Amino acid sequence: MRLVVKIAGALLESEKTVQTIAQQISQLAAKGHEVLVVHGGGKIFTSTLKRMGIESQFVGGLRVTDRETREIAVMVFAGLLNKKLAAAVSLAGQPAIGICATDSACFTAEPLVHNEVEGGLGFVGYLTGVNVEFLESLWRVNLVPVASCLGLGSDGELYNINADHMAAACAEYCHADRLIFLTDVAGVLNDGEVLQAVNGGEVEELIRQNKVSGGMVLKLEASKRALAGGVKQVRIVGGTSPNALLHAANGANGHGTLVTPMFETAADEAAAR
Repeated sequence: MRLVVKIAGALLESEKTVQTIAQQISQLAAKGHEVLVVHGGGKIFTSTLKRMGIESQFVGGLRVTDRETREIAVMVFAGLLNKKLAAAVSLAGQPAIGICATDSACFTAEPLVHNEVEGGLGFVGYLTGVNVEFLESLWRVNLVPVASCLGLGSDGELYNINADHMAAACAEYCHADRLIFLTDVAGVLNDGEVLQAVNGGEVEELIRQNKVSGGMVLKLEASKRALAGGVKQVRIVGGTSPNALLHAANGANGHGTLVTPMFETAADEAAAR
């Protein structure tokens, strides 16, 4: 089974959590699953910028990224966090390799259009392609690729990509069987209760009623994109719950939130689950 696992940046702040998730990734790979890990790191990135005297500005949940901010993004995402996570997976028993967009041009991107202006948010981009053959070459020799949320533009520049959107696009390009978002909350919440499942229509309603906000909106939008692109199943689960990733990969109910597309009949939905 081919899995794309997106790890929220907040989870990378705890060494214990990183080790626990790394052990689960190692177990999945050892069982023969092809795992692509995509990680964020927004909070650590923000704190790094602040220490360097740079204030962060967000528009619609996306960070405005000038050249100096982009250079620090490469340092934090492709450097510190990427290598830290790849090392944790390797130490858990499964060889892993940290990769960036520049490695064999594995992730390509174009500048995001904002207010009808290409590059209106600076070096913020959207994924336009994945070098799947490169990833498959890593899987064939039992390496787990750990990807930072950057894309290589046709202009030779590196672009900062929202990690949720990147994970969804990667799942689509790689024809993944499952996309799993590991977050710092238990799943999609409605009045404090974890929703076991939501479909496309319910996602729109939750957003319209402001029952979800911030990063969860981006995750739900990314989930819809992945499902529309052919990914068979998307789950949003709490990364600190015991064996959360293993349960999600196995399709176990009762762990986080299953995001489904719109179905014509209840039988169609039951079959997808």
